Amino acid sequence: MPRKPPSVVLVGRPNVGKSTLFNRIIGSRRAIVAPVAGTTRDALARPASWRGIAFELFDTGGLYGASEDPLHDLVVRQGQRAIASADLLVFLVDGREGLVSGDDEIAHELRRSGLPVLIAVNKTDDKRARGGAAEFYQLGFEPITEISAEHGTGVGELLDEIVQRLGARDPGQAVGSEAKSEGEPPPERAAPAHEELTVAIIGRPNVGKSSLLNRLLKEERVLVSETPGTTRDAIDAVLTWHRRRFRIVDTAGMRRPGRVRGGGQVEAVSVAGAKKAIFDADVVALLVDSKEGAADQDAAIGGEADRAGRGIVIVANKWDLVKSADQQFVKKFDDELRRKMRFLDYAPILHISALTGERTPKVLETIDRIAASRRKRIPTPALNKFVESVTAANPPVSPQRKHVRILYAAQIGVAPPSFVFFTNVATTFHFSYERFLINQLREHFGFLGTPIRIQVRRRAK
Repeated sequence: MPRKPPSVVLVGRPNVGKSTLFNRIIGSRRAIVAPVAGTTRDALARPASWRGIAFELFDTGGLYGASEDPLHDLVVRQGQRAIASADLLVFLVDGREGLVSGDDEIAHELRRSGLPVLIAVNKTDDKRARGGAAEFYQLGFEPITEISAEHGTGVGELLDEIVQRLGARDPGQAVGSEAKSEGEPPPERAAPAHEELTVAIIGRPNVGKSSLLNRLLKEERVLVSETPGTTRDAIDAVLTWHRRRFRIVDTAGMRRPGRVRGGGQVEAVSVAGAKKAIFDADVVALLVDSKEGAADQDAAIGGEADRAGRGIVIVANKWDLVKSADQQFVKKFDDELRRKMRFLDYAPILHISALTGERTPKVLETIDRIAASRRKRIPTPALNKFVESVTAANPPVSPQRKHVRILYAAQIGVAPPSFVFFTNVATTFHFSYERFLINQLREHFGFLGTPIRIQVRRRAK
């Protein structure tokens, strides 16, 4: 297996512009940028390349310096873990503020690491920073590059220095944290093993999304805290399971819109990032809190995924807290969950504990089966034979109660599976018959965990 690409880690005090530089280098607004010290918490990683050299870029939370974030100690430890696995460190400092004591503290820690360090003096587009870069030579690292992460000035020169330090090292395979998981491979495969499957872990705050990601990766990749809203950026990592590559995205907890509006700019951007992760995913794992049961907001989040046409598995987490000797407990729990989310009756339910690892291997196995269902194509002859059989026993009904005959059917798309039914009249099916038809398609052809879309057209004469 080819080696992973080298890792380049951005470090520095809070609010010196690490996330802005991260976004500039990767060419995408993946890291949340806000004028609030301590906005970034988890170490966000994305692939990057410059002049043919590939590397993995990490954005870390602010190390040292003043911070009112109650999770600051956890953020620092997370950053230290990223530094320990780095090949090159880019030490970002604020040219407007000049050299401050927090920079000295970080420089001391970086020297102890023994890793190569580049200094980038940010915000040098401001006239207050002009001519002040020289004082950063006191930190004992060379070279020093003056940049403006916001406007892109000097970033090319910084990247030149980065790839020069990385040299001609084999860029290796696609980036991401790699881990292997247990469990038996399912009989179907969603796609060839070299293709990457994107999975978004979604849900309300504090249901265990980050704990599940860490459990699947078998490492402390993201911060876990009982404080709701700990995760802000959508954090993704790659793992390998039975030669399949999964990109797992841990998203911020999604609260009701009224509460988000009162939660400030950072939370609003976090929720927007979570919604984008849903639309970018192949399959979503909707986490619910087993102890609390399904809430209205769980249904609202599931509705986002259903409307986006994503595959869905409902994961009841914290099952270790509610396990009962009552054999009827599971049925009662699932029946209540189904009642709250009737429109997701096609989504399988798993009962797991991210804390203990109970049944977590089933998560990847089920996701892989759902992804296979989303890409499944039904041969037209088999589809029309199915239609003939179903309509003979249960003729279609239109809202206008017109006599409707399905003359022909074809599958017109996958992910989600989409079908068109040509009829003798221009109409739509009654909603109850449309639901019946979808359920029959699912049962007959085995479409697990994926919404099904149907269209009705009048056949051209």
